[in-house]
This record gives sequence, C-alpha cells and structure tokens, in this order.
Amino acid sequence: MSIRRATVADIPALQHLLAQILKLHHRIRPDLFRPHGGAYSAEELTSLMTDDDTPIFVYTDGQNRVLGHLFLQLKNEESSVFKPFKTLFIDDLCVDETARGQNIGTQLYDFALAFARRHGCHNLTLDVWNDNADALRFYQKLGMSAQSTRMEVRLSDSTVSDGLGRAVEHKFRCRKRSIGFRRRAAGGR
Repeated sequence: MSIRRATVADIPALQHLLAQILKLHHRIRPDLFRPHGGAYSAEELTSLMTDDDTPIFVYTDGQNRVLGHLFLQLKNEESSVFKPFKTLFIDDLCVDETARGQNIGTQLYDFALAFARRHGCHNLTLDVWNDNADALRFYQKLGMSAQSTRMEVRLSDSTVSDGLGRAVEHKFRCRKRSIGFRRRAAGGR
C-alpha cells in the first residue's frame, strides 16, 4: 500500500472515483449536481497531474489498484487585505466506496498535511458541503475547523425564513418588498 503521484495510466480509476463523488453530491444536492458526468476530461486530468502546482496523488493497494485519490492545489495568496501566504488546498479527497473504513482517507489527509509542511504552507484548506455529514465528521476528527461559512437561500424554495425563525411565503415576501420600494420611491409610506 502506497501513495504515489498519479500517472496517465491512472485516469480510468480517477474517473471512476470522480463519478462516485458526483453521485454522492447529486444525492446531497440534486438541485446543483447532475446525476452523471465527469468533472474532468482525460486531457484535463493529464494537465493537472503534470503541473507541480496541481498534483494528483493516488493510494494504491499491493496490486497497484487505485483505492483513493488526492487532488491538491498549491496557492500563493495575496490581496490588498491579506498578507502574502502560501496555502495548500485539497481540491478532492476520495476513497473508493468498496475500500472505506480502512484508514485510507486519514492516510491521504496526513500525506497532504506533510506535503503542505514540506512546501512551506501557512495552512491546509478544503471545501466540504454542510449536508455531507460523514465528511464533516471525518475532517473535524482530524482537527480541521471552519475557516469561513458561505450562506445561501434557495430561491426556488417556496418558503424562506423571515429572519425571526418564521417561514414565510417567498413570492409574497419579494412582491411585498417590491411594492414597498415603489411606494417609498413615489414619496409614500
């Protein structure tokens, strides 16, 4: 069992794992994710795996079968508000459905952590869907904590909260705001 840099020969196994992730994401958020498809073409995977800033690693068993993967992105962050720093972003960490519960995910995570340290990174980050409770627990168990939270309101939902914990009809609320705005603009109340 080893973790090594992915090669072009690993592309079919990578695409199989990516399909498992898409299936999970579709189950969690069918409003956003397609039920079938591919995140990357073979050409895109080849480009990623040959770029030192976007390496892909695979976890293999004794017969060189790919049981998991790790997509990484080395980034140099700097802006008018951030001090310059280097970060390692885990773009994707997946263990084959048939191999879960064997500590493979932890080994891939530990590999990413060591990789980040070797490259002088300030931190290690990743994104996880809040509805993916198993992944959230896994990463929290490894010591990760939320860095920021992206909030949403699904506009296709028929009801939303009014901010006081009460559900209100979304269409009515939007219409009422629009009418109120037009009245204020016309000098009314």
